[in-house]
Amino acid sequence: MSGNLVARIEGYASIFGAPDMNGDVVAPGAFRARRSAPEIRFLYQHAAEIPIGRWLSFTEDARGLYAVGELILGSETAREAYALVAGGGLDGLSIGFQTVRARREKGGRVILEADLWEVSLVTFPMAPGARVTRLGPPEKPAPPADALAESLREATRLFAA
Repeated sequence: MSGNLVARIEGYASIFGAPDMNGDVVAPGAFRARRSAPEIRFLYQHAAEIPIGRWLSFTEDARGLYAVGELILGSETAREAYALVAGGGLDGLSIGFQTVRARREKGGRVILEADLWEVSLVTFPMAPGARVTRLGPPEKPAPPADALAESLREATRLFAA
């Protein structure tokens, strides 16, 4: 695979209302208005020194926090991760965050507000339901939105001339 290819990856980074392996429960809305996708790192196994891609968007639905990103296949680790996900050997997602507001309950905490720092592709997710749901084929990355807009403006100018 060429170094300038990416592979789209999607899945649930966090599941709402279900205890994780520590007994913590993430409440719906816990990640709202904290950070945007470009600021949240895409890591391998929570290792800060091993970024493997970039997150494009996060949305909350009734089930949890849904993440859409790209594995950057110019990275050897990202290529290995791609092969493992494609082959069914790896499918966990896990969040790295700082708790902003929580309440204690029997068995753990309810996370009411959290500052999301990173989402990792992992072997063993703390939230058993946090899994990759889609892996796309390697492809050329889409141009940044501002570059695409400028290209359309230039084409319009040339067409009008």
